[in-house]
Amino acid sequence: MSNRILSVGSQFPSYTKKAVVSTEKGKEFSEITSEDHKKDGKWMVMFWWPKDFTFVCPTEIAEFNKHVGDFSDRDTALVGASTDTEFVHLAWRKDHADLRELRFPMLADTSKSLAEELGILQAEEKIAYRVTYIVDPQGTIRWVSVNDLSVGRNVPEVIRVLDALQTDELCPCNWTKGQETIKA
Repeated sequence: MSNRILSVGSQFPSYTKKAVVSTEKGKEFSEITSEDHKKDGKWMVMFWWPKDFTFVCPTEIAEFNKHVGDFSDRDTALVGASTDTEFVHLAWRKDHADLRELRFPMLADTSKSLAEELGILQAEEKIAYRVTYIVDPQGTIRWVSVNDLSVGRNVPEVIRVLDALQTDELCPCNWTKGQETIKA
């Protein structure tokens, strides 16, 4: 593991990875890249979980799925990721009722190269921490949140921060979309 998590102001690393995009036979897998959201002029939220077939992870993945429309409304590509293979992702999606109808890709960082470049590999098991990145359309990391392996994240908070970043203005504590920003 790198000693340092890639953080705000850094360029998100380039990648080309396999992902599970559906459970429909013959259309399960696709290749996704770090250029996909940029060429579309979109923001990207990439959230990582430690392992498939665990307990906290599906609660987060299902919650992100409930908010796919919120991310889409904000011109934001949503990508979920772990170091499991695309085949394990597919099996989990077929096995877990809350994951069958996901509307975002599950990236498979099987080589662990992206997680390692991001500096988010947990040392002992070589699995990713629960990390969420908000990346702007130019590929610059604008927000990072890291949770311990045992604690799930708050999806509405990710959306709140995305809203604040997209204003390109000063946003006070607890600011939510529609409220006044700070005029300097």
